[in-house]
Amino acid sequence: MLTTNLDVVFIDEFHYLPNASKLFKSIYDTGGKTKIFATGSSAIEMHKHLKESLAGRRLAVRLMPLSFAEYTQRGKDCRTLLNEYLTFGGLPGLIHHDASEEKIRLLNEILETYIQKDIKSLIREENIRAFNSLLYLLAERQGSLISLGGLANDIGLTARTLERHIAIMEQTYILYSVFSYSRNIGNELKKSRKLYFYDLGIRNALLRDFSMPTGRNDIGIIHESFAALQLISRLKPNMELKFWRNKAGQEIDFVLLKNRLPLLIEIKTTIHKPEVPQAMKIFIKNYPETAGAIIYSTELHADIEYLGKQVAFRKLDSLLNDELIANW
Repeated sequence: MLTTNLDVVFIDEFHYLPNASKLFKSIYDTGGKTKIFATGSSAIEMHKHLKESLAGRRLAVRLMPLSFAEYTQRGKDCRTLLNEYLTFGGLPGLIHHDASEEKIRLLNEILETYIQKDIKSLIREENIRAFNSLLYLLAERQGSLISLGGLANDIGLTARTLERHIAIMEQTYILYSVFSYSRNIGNELKKSRKLYFYDLGIRNALLRDFSMPTGRNDIGIIHESFAALQLISRLKPNMELKFWRNKAGQEIDFVLLKNRLPLLIEIKTTIHKPEVPQAMKIFIKNYPETAGAIIYSTELHADIEYLGKQVAFRKLDSLLNDELIANW
């Protein structure tokens, strides 16, 4: 039983503890110095079991997989670490293992546990197979525009059930939705979304593909997903991450909003000279309040201007400590 004699108490998957919130409240209200760190992998289950109001008594923190900046503290060559990160992701339990086989085993184990333990308690048994198919299709189509109707037809679910499954994935911290940016200009896409897995290793486990990223056909999506994860981990209460696309198919990978002012971010696998993409030109003309633009690739470093806005070209691995974003 918990008492106030302890300085610190750690509880993992606290939602399995009966009357957890009542217990936390009673310990806090004694006025002692005990600090409780309670973790859980499902926002749905956590909120379900927090029946007592803990307003003013708790601080909620979303723990992300390791960012690339944290991952590089291992001290290896940055390029080697980037390839590792793009292949196996940043889940903390993997960082202590050097062997690829052990990392793959752990990722498959985590995925299996997620489906068998977390998901079975949240969806009907007869939908488990369709849920597994949905996971695979979303991994395959990561970073693409999501058509709920098309997905629902592909796996034999209603659009409503599909929406619920995606919501479960978001609330169990598997997926993150990035929605389209629009100010009601007629030729822009509205209410569209892309989905990204929080961890690249989990995506690769679903695809059963742990080959090095440089030789893969989906290298562009891998780089885009890497950028999305680094940006998501930096979001503050006054920031949002969106994308932009018009009906002609011109697209900007990410629109990072800070106090509602947009910074444009594009990911290119290779780029040989500093040229502003047409989509960025259109956006800057339509939205003169744009703060600027950054284009990441594997090699180019340069700075130019377009309509008075700075357009910076930077290497992809500079995302780990990019002062342009940090100081914007």
